[in-house]
Amino acid sequence: MLEEKKLKEKDLLEETTCCHCKTKERSEKEYKDMVNRLNRIEGQIRGIKGMVEKDAYCIDILTQVAAVTAALNSFNKVLLGNHIKSCVISDIREGKEETVDELLDTLQKLMK
Repeated sequence: MLEEKKLKEKDLLEETTCCHCKTKERSEKEYKDMVNRLNRIEGQIRGIKGMVEKDAYCIDILTQVAAVTAALNSFNKVLLGNHIKSCVISDIREGKEETVDELLDTLQKLMK
């Protein structure tokens, strides 16, 4: 039973990842969640632009910029988590340890 579950998980990972060619097929739910988050962030950016155009108070603009930064950080956390759970795990199982180096490089960039 456990062996059967592992095979199903492996099949699912293989269906949804293609990390060796630097693309990834996402589930419909994952795709919709990412696009919805990005649409909200895009709306926030347009709102900030509108505030600048209307000469809004600096602190009010900065508050909205902080909200966008938090939303982008949240997006990054979700995307990174999905990447680790799919691409990284799949590549490690296949013996592609260079994926860990790529992940560490990415984390360094995200933490600047």
